[in-house]
Amino acid sequence: MFGIFDDHDNIRVKVFFGSNEELMDDTSELKSPYNHEVVSIVPVCGEEDAKRALDIAQRAQKSAARVPLSQRILWLEDVVHTLTCERERFALSLAQEVAKPIAFARIEVDRCIETIRLTASELLSLHGETIPTDAMPSGKQTLAFFRREPVGVVVCITPFNFPLNLVAHKIAPALGAGNTVVLKPTPEAPRTAYMLAKAFIDSPHASKDALSVVYGDAVVGSTLVSSHIPRVISFTGSVPVGTIITRHAGIKKVSLELGGNAATFIDKSANIALAAARCAFGAFVNSGQVCISLQRIYVHRDIYTEFADAIAAETNKLKVGSPYDDDTFMGPLINTDAVERAKSWIANAKAEGARVVAGDKDIDGIFSPTVMADVTDDMEIVCEEVFAPIVSLVAVDTYEEAITRMNDSPYGLQFSIFTNDLGLTRRFIDDAECGGVVINDIPTLRFDVQPYGGSKLSGVGREGPRWALEEFTEIKSIVIC
Repeated sequence: MFGIFDDHDNIRVKVFFGSNEELMDDTSELKSPYNHEVVSIVPVCGEEDAKRALDIAQRAQKSAARVPLSQRILWLEDVVHTLTCERERFALSLAQEVAKPIAFARIEVDRCIETIRLTASELLSLHGETIPTDAMPSGKQTLAFFRREPVGVVVCITPFNFPLNLVAHKIAPALGAGNTVVLKPTPEAPRTAYMLAKAFIDSPHASKDALSVVYGDAVVGSTLVSSHIPRVISFTGSVPVGTIITRHAGIKKVSLELGGNAATFIDKSANIALAAARCAFGAFVNSGQVCISLQRIYVHRDIYTEFADAIAAETNKLKVGSPYDDDTFMGPLINTDAVERAKSWIANAKAEGARVVAGDKDIDGIFSPTVMADVTDDMEIVCEEVFAPIVSLVAVDTYEEAITRMNDSPYGLQFSIFTNDLGLTRRFIDDAECGGVVINDIPTLRFDVQPYGGSKLSGVGREGPRWALEEFTEIKSIVIC
């Protein structure tokens, strides 16, 4: 059993104005979603703090761009070393701040390490190419090429559900490419972000003042986004906030990883036992608080009852409880508002004719993983992003009906299919209107080495080290006559 740190100095979060670490008089307390104990003492930042961080980043950007590639790679490798040595401390911070089960918290730390390693590796390929300017009759022979250069200042705004790895997905490529960064981490996990930022800033290979960290909500975020200083805004979060960012950012790159309403189709040729086990995992891992959390399951009517029984049985096997227990699969939702919202989704669906086949109960104060059957597409529970441990089963007669319903959504992040029909697999790859498709596994499957992002309201741009490096650099074309 893990407990929180007794010494408040260990849970006190500081602001980084560039490489300078500062305490602030105005603070607030962050409490655990699990036992409501104080886990972090957080600075309350405002507009002037955000402006100060931006000014520091602007002044430091030219020197950051001149740091040799070898030093930037050593910098990332040094952060990997720190994370590896402090793996358990970072995992414990995740369990405390967002109640992530400790086994999955360790996995997130491992993924963060891999993300930074991948970034260091991809930096070796961050180069341009020569261009034959005599390829057309109007041209002539020159020495022409292009190269990639850092954009300058990058603002990174990150969410609570993966508050370590998703920070790394932004700041590692941005800093590795030679930019300066202002990070505004989620208010729900400030200490986790602070610890990672400190690993970057305390490294002997760090670029001076390249990274600043400020905390806060709308005022700080609005100041960062609307400023003329950043050249890129990289945001992961909700569609409403993404819409506000798009309207206020002005002329700069905006990379948005927004919501999803992930769906899968269970074909009658599928392995039902495998599909049920994987769907239970994909729907309820991280308490359903994942952009690609499985929310809609379209099941061929011939196997609907059998699949419903199978996923209910798999769901009932999942251990719900303390995030500090090694065998806990699912802990609490992030806050009481999220719980009340989840309960309202279920109540509305039941009133509209859906039925509960697993869950919909309280387990030691924790909202349980819930499977809803006999759901129809006009119910709110499948139309909107739930972001809770709720999955809906919808019976369909054909693949054509399933794919039409899957695509009939304002979101397009990731979809999947379970089938042993090769022809259907090929059709699904072509038909799915989303950023990523998965065959014979859950749409919740993500590898950090892949491009990740969606279509429609699910966002603009792609994450993953290689693609983030492209987002955080600009092309300069050169001609020598």
